[in-house]
Amino acid sequence: MLNSTGVPDKDQVVSRFFDEKILSSYKAIIECYEDIPCNPCATSCPVSAITIAPDIHAQPVVDPSVCTGCSICVTSCPGLAIMLATVMEDKARFKIPYEMNESFEKGTEVHAIDRSGEIIGVAKVLNVSNYPHQLKTRLITVEVDASLLHDFITIRGIQHG
Repeated sequence: MLNSTGVPDKDQVVSRFFDEKILSSYKAIIECYEDIPCNPCATSCPVSAITIAPDIHAQPVVDPSVCTGCSICVTSCPGLAIMLATVMEDKARFKIPYEMNESFEKGTEVHAIDRSGEIIGVAKVLNVSNYPHQLKTRLITVEVDASLLHDFITIRGIQHG
């Protein structure tokens, strides 16, 4: 499906996630599905939790036992292909990269969006960070229903009127 639509299928997405026991704390989820010459995630990781084979064209791999969930890789990725995820009871929380001009306030409810750009539910904005080292990429922490763990990818503001 990825080659024909640009959207990974459910099996591809699920293959990038860790089980819920591992996701009891934030872990990096890397959605690189093709071999391209890229390594900012690996070089920016302060604990070397992300590795790339000697061939820089290989896809990065996260070692969840080493990943601390610091989020540096999320804002370092030029392809916006990394997010952090955790599951807490019936909620999934994500730290996602966001480069649109739209701004969000803590506590705001927004649309939860899937990889096809469709609205799949409601997300609550828990935090918005914008540090100088992040350049144009803000890190937005959101919470969605845990059933959306493998479907959620980003947010869009709810339009009124």
